[in-house]
Amino acid sequence: MTAQTLLTFGILAAAIVLFLSERVRADLVALWVVAALGLTGVLSPQQAFSGFGSPAVAIIVSIFVLAEGLRVTGLTDRVGALLLRLGGRGEGRLASAVMLSGAFLALFMNNTAAASLLLPAATSAGRWAGVSVSRLLMPLAFATILGGTATLLTTSNVVVSDILRERGYRGYGLLDFLAVGLPLVAVGVAYMAVLGVRLLPRHSPGEAERTGPQGDLLQVYRLGERLFRVRVEPGSSLDGKSLAACSFRELCGATVVAVERGGRVSLSPEPGEVLRGGDVLLLEGKQEELEQMDGEHCLLSLEAAAPPAEHLESSTVAVVEAVLSPRSALIGQTLAGAHFREKYGMTVLALWRAGKPTRTGLRDLELRFGDALLLQGPRERIPVLRSDPDLILLESGVAEPRRPEKAPLALLIMGATLLCLLLGWPSPALAVLAGALCMILARVLPADLAYQAIEWRVIFLMAGMLPISTAMVESGAAQLLAEGIVRGLGGAGPLAVAMGAFGLSALLVQTMSGVAVAAVVAPVAILAADTLGLDPRAMGMAVVLGSSMAFVTPLGHPVNLLVMGPGGYRFRDFLKVGLPLTLLLFAVVAALLPVVWPLRGAP
Repeated sequence: MTAQTLLTFGILAAAIVLFLSERVRADLVALWVVAALGLTGVLSPQQAFSGFGSPAVAIIVSIFVLAEGLRVTGLTDRVGALLLRLGGRGEGRLASAVMLSGAFLALFMNNTAAASLLLPAATSAGRWAGVSVSRLLMPLAFATILGGTATLLTTSNVVVSDILRERGYRGYGLLDFLAVGLPLVAVGVAYMAVLGVRLLPRHSPGEAERTGPQGDLLQVYRLGERLFRVRVEPGSSLDGKSLAACSFRELCGATVVAVERGGRVSLSPEPGEVLRGGDVLLLEGKQEELEQMDGEHCLLSLEAAAPPAEHLESSTVAVVEAVLSPRSALIGQTLAGAHFREKYGMTVLALWRAGKPTRTGLRDLELRFGDALLLQGPRERIPVLRSDPDLILLESGVAEPRRPEKAPLALLIMGATLLCLLLGWPSPALAVLAGALCMILARVLPADLAYQAIEWRVIFLMAGMLPISTAMVESGAAQLLAEGIVRGLGGAGPLAVAMGAFGLSALLVQTMSGVAVAAVVAPVAILAADTLGLDPRAMGMAVVLGSSMAFVTPLGHPVNLLVMGPGGYRFRDFLKVGLPLTLLLFAVVAALLPVVWPLRGAP
């Protein structure tokens, strides 16, 4: 073991610890890996930065743009809505339709983007059919992950294909994944429809199993426990002040939900609203803090309110739910720092995270991906929310596509791109790049929107982790691990080695990004295949499939975090449903892989 081998293992171990701790963003960890590999001399500067010039990165960037072209023209919405309509009202049938929709869209676009598109539609379909969304959203997440196993156009698949090319082997084609991926989708859909949905919670904290428009949302978020009525004493320190000047959030962490004056109720009042003696305020906050403010500011008649829904909604004021989108600029910010009220004109009444609501102290709470927000504000602001890329609105109204007249052109461009990928001309990277540029040149979407559609965190994560693959080969670390696999599993036969690579990938992906797992395990599996005289492409396929088994924890894939809040899931829900699914798919892969990809076949 050389010094460079030890350095490579050290950098890799530190990166894994940082990934698991989640104290540092995954894309920043990947960039740290690039810097560490270059500064320690494990790789030359050119090798350390080679990920940014990789064809794999160009492919994923272009796929984001192509997928956005399909979205803005309404094509993806139509496909999803059609399959959801075919699902009917039965729980199993609707779950199957949701999964088929997600798996189909994941064939052409990023998994998380596919789930984001279908999340509002699945929520609406569940409400319409009387099916709990907790029985639909995890199936949707799992289906988009499974759909990615059936196509080249998935990040980890592209990474392994690129590593094969770097090692001198033929990469994967567009249809190379179908023979194994489609059976995995079929088995996954059948499992979730028959057994998986029965293992899920019957009621979701963020769902609309509602008899009224928003009535049960108050119970879901338990707002009644934090709603109080207070009266402003004439001549008190608050009489004549605007709501903004009163600073209720700073004084007692409370939110002004409504102002009653002269028998009339003003819902979601503006910050400039001036209080008068005799006004009755509906405040959301903690009783002990409000009682303290009562003594200081002469507020009278503090009493629990627990109002009906009409005290929060009207013909002009709405209460809606929204979750943070995968690329939301709000992630990591506070509501105060993001100037949420000023930007959206909506008040955040509560936040749902990790299976429970948070109703106070929201102003300075750092937002996380997957958080669900309960918002109150003017109905006229809903279209703004719906079109904002930072939020996904969980309500039945569907945004009109921005460019429906461009749908035939977008479909033609996507079809031509897929045809080029099928024919293998030109290279995959050039084919999808040309397709993405055609989307922009044909004005299916403007260049600015194309840049916004790219999930740059994924791109930097991918570009940063690809050099670790090179480092493992150059330093001898991959050879060392491959020899260990050969010694440990080689005697049990080629299938045992392949399933060992699959199992290692499946284990790591529960807490690490599939991109990072593929970049680390693929070179080891390929060298093990070389040592045993096996087909490196078959071994690479085992790594690809294992890197997609992110079902046991919500940490393995962003799409799991996306549905965790709206679905009201906890870690144990993923374990209870995802572990049997992973074991079942392990058996399917063990049966299919040596048939579809003969392990001793020619590379």
